Amino acid sequence: MRVRLCHAQHIPAGGARGFDPAGSGRDTMFVVRSTGAWRAWRNSCPHWQGTPMAWRKDAYLTGDGRQIRCSAHGALFDLESGLCTLGPCVGESLTPVPLIQTADGHLEVDLGDIQETPQ
Repeated sequence: MRVRLCHAQHIPAGGARGFDPAGSGRDTMFVVRSTGAWRAWRNSCPHWQGTPMAWRKDAYLTGDGRQIRCSAHGALFDLESGLCTLGPCVGESLTPVPLIQTADGHLEVDLGDIQETPQ
């Protein structure tokens, strides 16, 4: 089942926003807008699966907006690939979430693509 997140323009250039498409009560994924593209990731640090990335609502990026930061572990991740470049999980990557952009500019995900996997 596809779920609409928001209109793409509601995520500012160089910004990020968390979403709870399954209605779990917490943001289980986030979308980053950089270099004119939107990319989505599971809200879970690869260093310790299940650890949320943001320290407060929608705070997924470094102060300069050039990297994704895990607030719990201090790990830094590349905006485009999700690869950890600094921190306890260097070489590991965030889990991407396939993002669908509709003809009218909305961002959607398929719930099957974001379901939690057993540890």
